[in-house]
Amino acid sequence: MNSTTPRLAVSGLHKRFGGLIAVKSLDFNLYPGEILGLIGPNGSGKSTVMQMIMGVVRPTAGQILLDGEDIAGRPTYDIARAGVGIVFQHSRPLRLQTVLENILLGLLPDSLSRLRPPPGAIDTARRIGEECGLGDVLDRLPATLPFADLRRMELAKAIARDPRVVLVDEPFAGLTSTEVHDFSALIRRFRDQGRAVMLVDHNVKSIASLADRVLALYLGEKIAEGSSEQVMRDETVRRVYLGGGIETHERPEAEIAAHKVLLQVKDVSVFYGKAQALENVSLTVHEGEFVSIVGLNGAGKTSLFNAISGLVPFRGAISWDGATRGRESAAEIARAGIVQCPETRELFGRLSVAENLELAGQRLPPGERSSRLDWLHELFPILRVRGTQEARTLSGGEQQMLAIARSLMLKPRLLVLDEPTLGLAPVILGQLSEALSRLRETTDITVLLGEQNVTFALPHADRIYVIEHGRIIWDGTPTRFAAEAGTGYL
Repeated sequence: MNSTTPRLAVSGLHKRFGGLIAVKSLDFNLYPGEILGLIGPNGSGKSTVMQMIMGVVRPTAGQILLDGEDIAGRPTYDIARAGVGIVFQHSRPLRLQTVLENILLGLLPDSLSRLRPPPGAIDTARRIGEECGLGDVLDRLPATLPFADLRRMELAKAIARDPRVVLVDEPFAGLTSTEVHDFSALIRRFRDQGRAVMLVDHNVKSIASLADRVLALYLGEKIAEGSSEQVMRDETVRRVYLGGGIETHERPEAEIAAHKVLLQVKDVSVFYGKAQALENVSLTVHEGEFVSIVGLNGAGKTSLFNAISGLVPFRGAISWDGATRGRESAAEIARAGIVQCPETRELFGRLSVAENLELAGQRLPPGERSSRLDWLHELFPILRVRGTQEARTLSGGEQQMLAIARSLMLKPRLLVLDEPTLGLAPVILGQLSEALSRLRETTDITVLLGEQNVTFALPHADRIYVIEHGRIIWDGTPTRFAAEAGTGYL
């Protein structure tokens, strides 16, 4: 940190969307020559803070002082002119212009009467591109670039305006471990030039290794601030990410190994355009086993589940019940026994609870459908009470129960649960936990659970895989996880 005077001073920052308070009375400073990491789970308010600083969202109250001048509520273009730049997670280049021309755009005068670049602008754009590692691709079109170079170009475009403050959104999303290292070096270089840098991410480890100081948010409020080590040790932060104490109840490994392999994933990679979401992921699930994929938001859990369910293309091999999958559709895969309950629930909001369940069970004979409904009502009694109520009017916890029940109505051999605890109150977590325990103890169903809430995932797991940056970095029993990996999860 090169100065005791903050470059950006945020005080009393507050944002309300109707009845929802997204950011509540937030205070923090950002200094020249400093990297500040803003972390927090999904829904914690990180993006709203960044959007208010950049002028995309107008604050309900509070100040944002840039070198003593209040920029809160000013237009985005005005804030950019004042010296705030942003590096978006998703690249937005001019696709018919070269990389050099995209960077040059940031050097053009802010005037319709002066459209020519100033003297030396092309040389400056070329120098910025070379500083960002783009020297060999400056004359290429963006569409020909790999994803990491597109991210570098976004950084170069932001730096072209010579900002005093640089906001970087999800800096490492879609990057390989080598690319993360290179991108981190670039960000450190800009800090060393005296710029104030704020990184916004949910990945605690990546931010902690790079930031000089970390600020943690939860439900719009600051819960911790300090060095990376201090924040990662903070009990409130650990409770938010881990959920509390760790309990394990795995079944003997020999008992699980005696069952046949139901699902085999081998060297699976997933790309979204040029962004790599999974890198050579392999895992095995035995029949009747409960397996938890543990990782922070953005680690790759949903991409893995979508590949298994046939919702996204992938490289590698996936075998189901002894046969290597071909080009089956998602519907064919579901009918074969792999049923995913998505993080987003995807309920039919205007249909009643009963209609959502009946729709899922339409392929069952009437008698079996009726007995299945009775069983689900025992598992989730509130669904019987809410039977005639529209799904969209249910609470978040009730919607999650309905989503799981609808998946079970399809009689899956493998139930894939993606982040079932996201945003739920503790009392609902207890009810979901009890339902999973009953499934585990009274049925032969196989479950693949994706969670960042370790204390929910472990009690229901026979085996754990830890995923980070799209790669499996650890696997073993829950007891081993508690002893070996739990302390380093954040």
